[in-house]
Amino acid sequence: MPNLIELKNICKVYHMGKNEVKALDNVSLNVKKGEFLAVVGRSGSGKSTMMNIIGCLDTPTSGSYCLDGHDVSSLGEKSLAHIRNREIGFIFQNFNLIGSEGALENVELPLIYRGVGHAERCRLAEDALRRVGLGNRMDHRPSQMSGGQQQRVAIARAIAAAPPLILADEPTGNLDSSSGHEIMQILHALGKIGRTVVLITHDERIAEGAERIVRLCDGHMTESGVPISVTP
Repeated sequence: MPNLIELKNICKVYHMGKNEVKALDNVSLNVKKGEFLAVVGRSGSGKSTMMNIIGCLDTPTSGSYCLDGHDVSSLGEKSLAHIRNREIGFIFQNFNLIGSEGALENVELPLIYRGVGHAERCRLAEDALRRVGLGNRMDHRPSQMSGGQQQRVAIARAIAAAPPLILADEPTGNLDSSSGHEIMQILHALGKIGRTVVLITHDERIAEGAERIVRLCDGHMTESGVPISVTP
């Protein structure tokens, strides 16, 4: 399979007063289309910075990033926003749902930004909610749902437009173990139908089900390989 993501010699430097902090230091990584990859690291390891660059939420200080064959390293915010909306489905730890809107309206929101017409938008959102097991909760607001259900709404929102890349940032971080297991099952099912899934996590157990694990420490990639089973 061809690569969807190609990071080459990526550095990201932040200036904090007189100090210079390298959040990523010469990191290179390829992710094939349809691959399920986990990026694992402790707080301060650089994984959030990597997520921001892969998700076109930030640009590298140096190095190149090609997404589906297109160099996006030095694009402006308007172009990056267009790519985010068209190419990437985001799933965040804190769900990022609009509390005053029902599940259906939350899922429809990125489709509105894409200019999808009302009838098609509604069809896509309803289909996505059914795929995550919330066909009977479409009118429920976030406050009327459990944490696991809210995260499923967030997944439906991410997949409704069928983007090639799903970027999941600590998607089970605010969930109990049972709900977290359900969310991971949905993500793995997405991988099986050809979606590229990049999972950002600090939890080795959550990362175990990935096809490949990349580990970061102090801005450096320390390991890239198949998952290692964690003994209970």
